[in-house]
Amino acid sequence: MKLTMAIAMTGMAAALLTAPALAQDVRPNDVKQDRKDIRQDRRDLRGDRRDIRQDRRDIRQDTKDIRDDRRDLSADRRELAADRKAGDKDAVKGDLKDIRADRKDLNADVKDRRADAKELRKDRRDRRQDRRDLRQDRKDLKAGQAAK
Repeated sequence: MKLTMAIAMTGMAAALLTAPALAQDVRPNDVKQDRKDIRQDRRDLRGDRRDIRQDRRDIRQDTKDIRDDRRDLSADRRELAADRKAGDKDAVKGDLKDIRADRKDLNADVKDRRADAKELRKDRRDRRQDRRDLRQDRKDLKAGQAAK
């Protein structure tokens, strides 16, 4: 009984003596990993900001395209009305064809703008999450350095 007790005590003493050394070995790696995480989060934030800027540009361009398509559609309708008044059937046929094409362009541009707006919302969500991650990693780093 005394022998097993002595072995158990020796094992426990060895564990207690080596535990702080093991903890010190782990902490620098944690700090190193936290710094890596922070750098990666900063990169992610830069990328998200770039994506948001591009999405906003795309939305602006789509809005301009929509405005132009509506102007074209309006002009085609005026031409159609004038051709109907003049009784020119061939011109009416061509105007109807132009109106269909312009309507198709308009719908495609509206669809593009909707998709870009959706992507912008997604990128803003990503940016928010990356900000949270960066704050958490900074907090972890501060806690890791304080524990040193």
